[in-house]
Amino acid sequence: MQAERLLAAGAELAEGPVWDTQAQEVVWVDVLAGQINRLSLSGQVGSPTQMSTSVGALAFTATNSWLAATPDGLCRLDDRSLVVGLPLQAPDLRMNDGKVDPQGRFVGGTMTTGRPRKGAGSLWSFGGAGVRMLVDGVTISNGLAWSADGCTMFYVDTPTQRIDAFDYDPSSGVVANRRPWAHIPSEMGAPDGMCIDVEGGLWVALWGGSAVVRLIDGTVTERIEVPTPQVTCPAFVGPKLDQLVITTAAIGLDPCPEGAGDLYICTPGVAGTLPNPLGSWAN
Repeated sequence: MQAERLLAAGAELAEGPVWDTQAQEVVWVDVLAGQINRLSLSGQVGSPTQMSTSVGALAFTATNSWLAATPDGLCRLDDRSLVVGLPLQAPDLRMNDGKVDPQGRFVGGTMTTGRPRKGAGSLWSFGGAGVRMLVDGVTISNGLAWSADGCTMFYVDTPTQRIDAFDYDPSSGVVANRRPWAHIPSEMGAPDGMCIDVEGGLWVALWGGSAVVRLIDGTVTERIEVPTPQVTCPAFVGPKLDQLVITTAAIGLDPCPEGAGDLYICTPGVAGTLPNPLGSWAN
């Protein structure tokens, strides 16, 4: 299967696409530029929102108020106010990928801003009970997804070349029993962002691999070719959630090939799940 270009964005590091069900638009970030962008599936581009810092991920509340994951913590887009801060960390850390769990907590990780420093980052949970560290010693915190029953969390720390599974307590958001769920051979690329479909298949972007792959029970069953190497994150979009938008990056590519940093789309033949809204703690 081949993905087709949806938008010639030319982004340095496009990431974190989220389907806005109310506006029927894809919302995505250019991480290091701190720019939040909107795009309809017909190709109409909305006005960008510029933040003063990097933005690793986005999340929305039940009232459709949007929050951005910044180096300081979670900030509102409308007034830039800090909703909840990160505990004091090294000054060169920033938020990277993040998702909302089925109970409305935001789970997101940190990494260094320049060359990734091994074990410098962590995975955090933000919710009504405050901020809790879930995993320490992370290098490049990336993709997250939860099983349909909410009792398993899937997680990518990119340099491990693995997708790991954790037991996940829905009531507390505590993780336990980390174990390898799938290994991605380095010749295929490195695992980055991911999303899950209604059949429990994980769709994983392959940084350096020019592809998104689908895994069932840890085994690759489908592959979507993307015409640029640095593939960052897929997300199910559209009225039926049956289309897959894929973000890519141009950062570090010299010379930079055509199509790097653009957004792509395909119809994979299976539907995804709706993104979870943040809980009332974020209002």
